[in-house]
Amino acid sequence: MIRLGILDFDTSHVVEFTRRLNQVEGTPAEQWVEGARVVVGCPGQSALMPERIAGFTQQMKKYGVKLVDKPEDMIRLVDGMLITSVDGTVHYERARPFLEAGIPCFIDKPFTCSVADARRIIALSTARKVPVFSSSALRYAPEVVAFQKNKEQWGTTVGVITWGPASQSPKPQRNAGLFHYGIHAIEMLYTLMGPGCQQVVNVYEQGAETVTGRWKDGRIATVRGLRRGATPFGLTVFAEKVVQTTAVGTQFIYRELLKKIVEFFQQGRSPVPLDETLEIIAFIEAANASGSHHGQPVSLSL
Repeated sequence: MIRLGILDFDTSHVVEFTRRLNQVEGTPAEQWVEGARVVVGCPGQSALMPERIAGFTQQMKKYGVKLVDKPEDMIRLVDGMLITSVDGTVHYERARPFLEAGIPCFIDKPFTCSVADARRIIALSTARKVPVFSSSALRYAPEVVAFQKNKEQWGTTVGVITWGPASQSPKPQRNAGLFHYGIHAIEMLYTLMGPGCQQVVNVYEQGAETVTGRWKDGRIATVRGLRRGATPFGLTVFAEKVVQTTAVGTQFIYRELLKKIVEFFQQGRSPVPLDETLEIIAFIEAANASGSHHGQPVSLSL
């Protein structure tokens, strides 16, 4: 059984991950995930949503998880770390002590909030030969996975549109723009398109924003972040033989992500190439820049 630590209790993911991995009483058996267990946690701190920490700390106590005051107190107790800080601007500093100690890390979305920080984590991971994995749970939504399985039947994907909620950070200097919640729909986009985007244009309004990317092979893809009216997840795939649209549900996304997280710790290899993770950060960074400059095209910084 893989022993996991979990850091920073300012997100519901702390509770949702622990319920499934530790098979907490009251959690439906269909949501359970085998192979790893959260054995220790550190409530930590948050400059973005500190008001969440006390409530989630109480829930973790009820689940019987050992709690420590300092992140470094977990190093000797774990085989892997879940860095769950809702604030992506702190992820490099949160992950660094564990990577330096040789402990693999899953870093919750957003991986970082800048290309510079993403490069720093990847460089440290590479230098220490310690694996890192980051992903939105929406990448593994059953509907998204089903599209991937049908690729051969439907032919080459020539374009994609995804949409989903894109609520904004209460503190814009942290998780700026699409880093805060829009990243979910962007991860779906990249799951279906793959990497290779060179330039984006973002049409931004208070109620929504639409980002269109141009891929180096001539394909075009669009993501719409929703903030007014209904805010579901969904997607349309344009393929050689079919155009298919579907709603994307969230009932099993944590379970499916956790399966991938357990595999990551077991195999020591990220299921998402770090080059793609880096490009996703560059995509959002460019989209935010374009949106703040009245839709001016912005090239990805890679």
